Amino acid sequence: MNKNKYLICPNIDNKELTKNIRGFDQDNNKILTKVIQEKSLTIFLNNQEIVTLMTIGDHPEYLSIGYLLNQNMLKLNDIIKSIDYEKDVGVIVVRTSRKTNYEKKLRKKITTSGCAQGTVFGDIYEEIQNKKIKSRIKIKHEWIYEISKIINLTPSLYLEAGAIHGCVIIKKNKPIIYMEDVGRHNAIDKISGYMFINKIKAHDKIFYTTGRLTSEMIIKTVKMGIPILISRSGFTSWGVELANKTNLTLIGRAKGKKYTSLSGTHRIIRK
Repeated sequence: MNKNKYLICPNIDNKELTKNIRGFDQDNNKILTKVIQEKSLTIFLNNQEIVTLMTIGDHPEYLSIGYLLNQNMLKLNDIIKSIDYEKDVGVIVVRTSRKTNYEKKLRKKITTSGCAQGTVFGDIYEEIQNKKIKSRIKIKHEWIYEISKIINLTPSLYLEAGAIHGCVIIKKNKPIIYMEDVGRHNAIDKISGYMFINKIKAHDKIFYTTGRLTSEMIIKTVKMGIPILISRSGFTSWGVELANKTNLTLIGRAKGKKYTSLSGTHRIIRK
């Protein structure tokens, strides 16, 4: 698929995202291999330090906005006055018109099972327990295979160097937003930030991730209001439980023309 059909997708030509390192193969031959760069990004909201994330370093503005949104620290009606990124020191400051103080909230956090160790703050779990997705959109049986095939053929950092996760937003059966990062939670936060800044609605979209369908991924998907979540990987029991509680369509082990659905199967149109 021509990458120009995406609104945004991995930039494999960005030399800052990978590094060539010398090593040896299984036969002790000298090789030069490409590896993913990993950098720290410290996010401030107004005058308060919120978190330091390990990331590949692209799209720091989308990552910071998406992270703050998905942690309930930014509201959908917040006015963002400025986003200042200091690349040399890996610091980004998001300033809003609304005064914020999350000192108490920052004490109650849960380290998730996400790659690169994601963090979810306790009140998010309480919110999600009472949320129901009401979207009536459907996904055709054959779209599940078509979506996976298009994504797998898209040039990506994963194909270049591995050691990275991808997250994709799809409208009907057309992928439109594709982000990658060392942790899938970072990739979806970058998507969330991109959609917020560009005023893209979520209720009629499908979300695809290369990673496991854990509670963290279900929480972020439901928080964004996306009704269908697909992965080529498997499930955790808590993830499935949360998906059923929130009326999220959960499709995993999507490889080739096979898949498993453990929640929200009413949205799948079968022939």
